[in-house]
Amino acid sequence: MTVKRVDTLIAGGGIAGLVTALELLQAGQQVCIVDRDTPQRIGGLARWAFGGMALCQTQEQQKMSIADNPSVLLKDWHSFAEFTADDFWPKAWAKEYADNNYQKVYLWLKDLGLSFLPAVNWVERGLYTPGNSMPRYHVLWGTGWHLIETILAKLAPYVATKKLHFLHQHKVVSSIIEQARVVGALIMDEKNQSDPFAMHCQDLVIACGGINGSTERVKANWCKAWGKAPESLLNGANPLSDGKLHDHLASIGSNLTRLDDMWNYAAGIKHPQAEFEGHGLSLIPCKSALWLDHSGKRIGPVPLVTGFDTNYMCQQVARQAKPWTWQILNWKIAAKELAVSGSQHNPAIRDKKFFTLLKELLLGNHRLVKQLVAESDDFVCADNLELLCQQMNAKTDASYIAYDTLANEVNHYDQQINSGLENDDQLRRIRHARQWRPDKLRTCKPKAILAKESEPLIAIRLQLISRKSLGGVQTNLSSQVLNQQGEVIEHLYCVGEAAGFGGGGASGKRSLEGTFLSGCILTAQNAAAAIIEAKSEANSQANKNN
Repeated sequence: MTVKRVDTLIAGGGIAGLVTALELLQAGQQVCIVDRDTPQRIGGLARWAFGGMALCQTQEQQKMSIADNPSVLLKDWHSFAEFTADDFWPKAWAKEYADNNYQKVYLWLKDLGLSFLPAVNWVERGLYTPGNSMPRYHVLWGTGWHLIETILAKLAPYVATKKLHFLHQHKVVSSIIEQARVVGALIMDEKNQSDPFAMHCQDLVIACGGINGSTERVKANWCKAWGKAPESLLNGANPLSDGKLHDHLASIGSNLTRLDDMWNYAAGIKHPQAEFEGHGLSLIPCKSALWLDHSGKRIGPVPLVTGFDTNYMCQQVARQAKPWTWQILNWKIAAKELAVSGSQHNPAIRDKKFFTLLKELLLGNHRLVKQLVAESDDFVCADNLELLCQQMNAKTDASYIAYDTLANEVNHYDQQINSGLENDDQLRRIRHARQWRPDKLRTCKPKAILAKESEPLIAIRLQLISRKSLGGVQTNLSSQVLNQQGEVIEHLYCVGEAAGFGGGGASGKRSLEGTFLSGCILTAQNAAAAIIEAKSEANSQANKNN
């Protein structure tokens, strides 16, 4: 590396870092991106993401007669976030998102040539706390993988002209501060473990992701109201997001907030193609499956049903006696409802194969079910409930499930369906979900789990899986890093998950879901705009002085 000075140095090559770079390069800057991963994995978690975004006033909503607007979105956001009186900057970023997601995210993506699936999904509707009052979850056609590839294609000409430099498998160790302002950073070559070297810059942007790549960090920052952290926790983030750069920022006075607020998921399985220890895969659990504890008893008194309050589901799973739970379902339910979050297991959407997607929606995604049953140690399949019970017990360190207990739970649920009375909260929520057309496509009409024509039976062993940090480095609306006195640290910016998606925790206690990729884009846009404006003002002042 011969370049020792750039206009802007960006620590992290995820979606937030890439968007910041693209905006700055288009304004004529010279940029260096320092990323800890390999060149093939540039783009971070966004490359593997499903590509869902919470957006309002879009063409897709209008075509489905969804009368959304920023004020309704902000009201829903505040309800789910449960902000405190001290959350000035998180509230400011929530309003920024509500007011500007259409212009700065939706239209920006459209200008890149990207598009969304026509069906707008309704997620995080709320349980005890109201959430999304209407559908606003948009899925990128091509998933996060296509988003990253599109941005990289836009960046390629700048690499060719050496306006953009990538330092792969390098990390920013610390910032360099002179006269109370950031002037550069110390960088280490992690692959060769060489001594750190200095790179000077006008502005330093932190885009390193959150802390949830370290399960130890997750446990250390576990929400006290949830009780003791689970013994076992899968990692659905990137282990390179270890929080060490957060530690450095704290050491120079940056204000880190809401680190105990996280967006984890309750339905993780061990990744069949694990790339590191504890690597997990996040399932989108089936609404029609029975969710049971380690002993085969239904978790309650309120049954767990996805799509309403992920935060509540995680709380309930975290409070169980063992770190694993079970879902019981049949093949018919799995084929219609089972999904995996991410681009890897959604090739029809990732590769833009519309007719394959349509076939899977109408006839069931049997390919995915067969793949998971064959590849995952957390899936068991049997022709009857007694054999299924035996196989479930064989997956754990003791025979925790008594067949009579399991049979009682499944039969009681089936009787509610067969009777036609359906006095069950899970069935009521399934009926409610099926009122929205896109959800009806992915949710079975209630039918007995033990129905003969729906066999074989499936049991899935699930664990909590670490995903995203809702808290982080506190920033103002220009994505400038603030110290503990609320003052700007000159020439230091933070974007994306590292900033808690804005302000050190823009989502508060809960996300409306789909606010992560879009939150990264929004915070990156604001950082780049502020850097460009500051440089323009400095140049104007210099010209006046001359």
